Amino acid sequence: MEFAIKTGNPENQRFGCVVVGVFEKRRLSLQAEQLDRAADGYLGDIVKQGDMDGRPGQQLMLLRVPGVNAARVLLIGLGKEREFDERGYRQAVQTMYGALAGSGARDAICYLPLLPVKGRDPAWCIRDAAQAVETLEYRFETCKSKKDPNRPALRKLVFGVTERGGIRQAEAAAAQGRAIGAGMNLARELGNLPGNICTPSYLAEQAHSLGERHSSISVEVLDEPAMEELGMGALLSVSRGSREPARLIVMQYRGAEPDERPYALVGKGITFDTGGISIKPGAAMDEMKFDMCGAASVFGTLQAVAELELPINVVGLVAAAENMPDGKATKPGDIVTSMSGQTIEILNTDAEGRLVLCDALTYAERFKPRSVVDIATLTGACIIALGHEMHGLMGNNGGLINELRNAGKATLDRAWELPLGPEYDELLKSNFADMANIGGRSAGTITAGCFLARFTRKQRWAHLDIAGTAWKSGGEKGATGRPVPLLTQYLLDRAGG
Repeated sequence: MEFAIKTGNPENQRFGCVVVGVFEKRRLSLQAEQLDRAADGYLGDIVKQGDMDGRPGQQLMLLRVPGVNAARVLLIGLGKEREFDERGYRQAVQTMYGALAGSGARDAICYLPLLPVKGRDPAWCIRDAAQAVETLEYRFETCKSKKDPNRPALRKLVFGVTERGGIRQAEAAAAQGRAIGAGMNLARELGNLPGNICTPSYLAEQAHSLGERHSSISVEVLDEPAMEELGMGALLSVSRGSREPARLIVMQYRGAEPDERPYALVGKGITFDTGGISIKPGAAMDEMKFDMCGAASVFGTLQAVAELELPINVVGLVAAAENMPDGKATKPGDIVTSMSGQTIEILNTDAEGRLVLCDALTYAERFKPRSVVDIATLTGACIIALGHEMHGLMGNNGGLINELRNAGKATLDRAWELPLGPEYDELLKSNFADMANIGGRSAGTITAGCFLARFTRKQRWAHLDIAGTAWKSGGEKGATGRPVPLLTQYLLDRAGG
């Protein structure tokens, strides 16, 4: 989708459609009132007749409105004006896109960002709308023999602003929204691919493709012999039962001076998770292709950062492996030595994400990062605790935790902090190794965080558990692209953007 910014009154715009809002009780928004005056009360008469009362989700397309240059006028229901907030705004944008996609309009000008959204300015509204429209454009068709023939005609969406002085800020907001939305779509595409296509080697190929598209990104891929030489016994223990070799993918974005310390993102890339010898139940096991969504979010965030040309350095690490049962697979009770030298008793082979992450986190130390954030579909317990709305958030630095929480609030991609502490860490005790890889049934998300904390004592570190937010089940089954918005905002904030 192409986005642009334009000033001028709505009635003077020559586009395929002009979009304005209507609040409940048939109250026209400011821009709708401007159109109504130009149309000599035409819109007011329409709503008074009951065709549009302003309820959320309502839309009404009008053709050839007198006094208006646009071919169509689209009225969007907004709900109660006093209660109109970010969620109401997002619903309005989604309703708008659905109506435009079902019309013949090839371009449209949208005035919804000028609505009074509680706590948000027009720049935020433009960015959020651009992000939403970009993601609404996404279709997964890679594995379908026939592509969707009913693609929307809409190719360009213009956002109306009131003053020329705000054009530059609005353009930057639209560019950020488009980049974040495209990054989410990349993460969704990788997540939606089946495990027989999206293997660790495939992810490595996609990293090289990302580097080819963006000269600011360099890529290095470590194979199993290289990881064995480094002593990554934890990561390699996961791939032992698979015919697909593991890969450690290193993507470096350079937007600042070479000696400037980077921000590190570490993604769990289990391209399919059977649970290994501790095999999972068969129901919904197909969804375990989504177990690499943490890795996918690293890809999406790096693409967004590169497109926005942020003046910072970022290193993205993806620990990619497939967890399968086999005669050579790791068994419950096996003990492995991690890259850090710490030994781990593997009591459950289905707690494999922390095993690949711990070696990747140790490897991240060589980059001397300003901060390290790992992202993983790590624990089902996180879904029990937080549902499918918020990410679980833990870490060893209060400042970093607050930075991530604020980034989540800014993008509506929220995270909720869970505690770490010695009373939870004690649950990882082992009689035979330095630690066990699970801490029992209680506080499973927290003990997983405690496990990772043992490998990040030298770093400013945070962990995002996205098990409940990375994908949807049921009729809307598919990857969500989260937490690309949160991560990109976090890096935008570090870049001063």
